[in-house]
Amino acid sequence: MTRNRLYLILAAVLTIGYCYTAWSILHIHQNNNLTFCPVKNITGIACPSCGSTRSLIEISRGNFTDALLLNPFGYIIAAGLLALPLWLLYDILFKKDSLYKSYLKFEKTLRIKWVAIILILLTIANWGWNICKGL
Repeated sequence: MTRNRLYLILAAVLTIGYCYTAWSILHIHQNNNLTFCPVKNITGIACPSCGSTRSLIEISRGNFTDALLLNPFGYIIAAGLLALPLWLLYDILFKKDSLYKSYLKFEKTLRIKWVAIILILLTIANWGWNICKGL
C-alpha cells in the first residue's frame, strides 16, 4: 500500500468513526440496545467488538472502569481516534512519512506468528467475555 492511499483510507475511516461516535452519543440514551452489528443482529450473539461504541462513549464521559468492563477494545479505538488525526496532520503538514513507516513496522510485526497468535487469543477471550456478559 502506498503512503497516499493509506493516508486517504485513514482519513476516511477517522471521519466515519467520528461521525458514528457523535451520532451514537446523541442517540444512545434513547435506545441502549441499539446495535448495527450484523453478527449480533443475525445470530443474536455478540461479536468481539460488541460494546466498543458504548465503551468509547463511557471513556468520553470519564467513566473509565465502565468502559473497560463494556469492552477493552474501546480504549484502542479511543487511542486511534485521538492520536491518528494528529499524526496524520503532522505528516501532511511537514511532508513526513512517519505514520506510514510505523504502519509498515506494525504490519511486519503482525506477521510474526507468536504475535498474531497472542492477538487472536486475546480477541477470542474478549469475544467469550462479551457473550458471557450478554452484550
